[in-house]
Amino acid sequence: VLRSLGIPTRVITNFNSAHDRNINLSVDKYVDISGKTLPLTENSVWNFHVWNESWFIRRDLGSFYDGWQVLDATPQERSKGIYQCGPASTRAIKEGDVNLDYDSSFVFAAVNADYATWIHYSNKRKERIYSNSRKIGKFISTKAEGTNSRVDVTANYKYPEVKKISIKISYSQYKNALMDDRKILVTAV
Repeated sequence: VLRSLGIPTRVITNFNSAHDRNINLSVDKYVDISGKTLPLTENSVWNFHVWNESWFIRRDLGSFYDGWQVLDATPQERSKGIYQCGPASTRAIKEGDVNLDYDSSFVFAAVNADYATWIHYSNKRKERIYSNSRKIGKFISTKAEGTNSRVDVTANYKYPEVKKISIKISYSQYKNALMDDRKILVTAV
């Protein structure tokens, strides 16, 4: 419909798409001490979810948010009392501006939520045993113009994931590194 009105529009597919019902930007899974999943959350991760993007000027939000806007024709949650989603600025989603209107927090969670598993000991005690900040929002894609090729648009929604590298060094190596840093500091003064 939007294309017929002359508004640039494209279909977007998000793999490992989070469905964050409570908008806490986390998909939480609860297990008991034996590892059995407990029905304490309605959050989920879908293999994929599809929505549309349309190109708008955002006078209501400011020119910073002009450009591609997410519109979901199949919303699963109510927004302002009705089933709707968007238009959420992809720029707002990438920048983490989750307090804007038009469901930016919901779309942010779909592509950027943390995935956490908790052991639920009692009503008052739980312990996080697993967390993955890179599981959600993979291979966000659209179809290339004029071909059937995939175009990766993940960079429109999120900054590159940073890999954490841990290394082990001995205490003596650590102590020597501190001494080297102290020499650099003294030399610089």
